[in-house]
Amino acid sequence: MFVTFPEPVIPERIRLGKPLVVAVDGPSGSGKSSVSKAVARRLGLAFLDTGAMYRAVTWHCLNGRINLENAAAVEAAARTLDIEQNLTPDGEFVRVNGINVTEAIRRPEISQAVSAVATNLGARRELVRRQQEIIDKCHSRIVVEGRDITTVVAPLAEARLILTASEDARMRRRGLQLGSTQTRAQLHEQVVGRDAKDATVVDFQRAADGVYTVDSSDLDFAETVDAVVNVVRLSVNEGPAA
Repeated sequence: MFVTFPEPVIPERIRLGKPLVVAVDGPSGSGKSSVSKAVARRLGLAFLDTGAMYRAVTWHCLNGRINLENAAAVEAAARTLDIEQNLTPDGEFVRVNGINVTEAIRRPEISQAVSAVATNLGARRELVRRQQEIIDKCHSRIVVEGRDITTVVAPLAEARLILTASEDARMRRRGLQLGSTQTRAQLHEQVVGRDAKDATVVDFQRAADGVYTVDSSDLDFAETVDAVVNVVRLSVNEGPAA
């Protein structure tokens, strides 16, 4: 696993020299990745997009013509793949067995198929193990975003929150992200349909005890980042920013 660390110019001073894991869950289109990257940059933390790992396995299976309905084969792929992923909030790259798949894993066919990997319990256990290993390698100073982060991957994180938004807001944001290449029906499937599939194995839309909820429906990007940073401050008893 390739590990690099961010080097912010002037990170905010929150628990410097101490563990600070920020666990972020939420539905599709809620802005988890972009907001989590901004929070990691602002706090001088590493960043892990766990969804990219599921997409990497999906890409490998489709590229290798592995039947996604073959649970054992998908689990085996998750166990044996060499996945390299940068762990900084600036830029992104993902390699599978040395092949650069950074752009390929964001294609619509991957988005449509990734739930088959995300709902494979064996593959999920393996990727959770890898994610927890990455947290340790980053000395527990990292923002981790995905779908079962607050309850399974990092249930003891110093700050845990669900980032959510209304269905209309999430579809609008996903549409802007993808441009004009998707119809409303395709956007609905990617946002609402995928959430419904993934919810069969993990609850990522209801806050567990001790987990904050940030609803960004009526917030712009900067306001959402501020809200999440304030949740981090409250979680470690440093109070919200002035």
